[in-house]
Amino acid sequence: MADHTTTNGVATETVNGVPVSACAGLILAVQQDPANGQTKWSAVTTWKGGFQCENRIRDHVVELNEPEALGGTDTAPNMVEAVLAAYGSCLTVGYTLNAALRGITIRDLKVEVEGDLDLAGFFGLSREVSPGFSNVQTHVYLDAEAAPEELEALHRHVLRTSPVGSILTQPLPVTTELHLAHAGAEA
Repeated sequence: MADHTTTNGVATETVNGVPVSACAGLILAVQQDPANGQTKWSAVTTWKGGFQCENRIRDHVVELNEPEALGGTDTAPNMVEAVLAAYGSCLTVGYTLNAALRGITIRDLKVEVEGDLDLAGFFGLSREVSPGFSNVQTHVYLDAEAAPEELEALHRHVLRTSPVGSILTQPLPVTTELHLAHAGAEA
């Protein structure tokens, strides 16, 4: 459903709650100068005792913990659940944005994501078992005002352009440096 709002005296069309002209303007800016698309994202994680982690992401705080069965206090989702939620949320944004840009109104959208993980890898009990997911299954339930062929094209586009989907499926260099607070200090 398209909606027209006014921001600073300028009429703005929104579809699915997405400011279409603003998003289209950003896409055009990146298309005209790829340097406009170069971004950097960051998070800072602080240990809060036990398995509690406080993550500062821009002006947001995201807590993570482990379930009681894994030694945590179950006060928040755990890290692999956050990865699954990030993928589901990334797909949701992808469908919403790209549907809006195509003038497709979404009536309902739900993404279910589930991953299989063998704890033998995390515990270091087997070098043959990956510490990460062995597979991830995703089900997208989409109800939108468009022909099935349009929605299939939307689906293919969203999967091809999902940043989190790419992170999960494509190898990438990751460096992790250890910085010791008291390097060389004797106990």
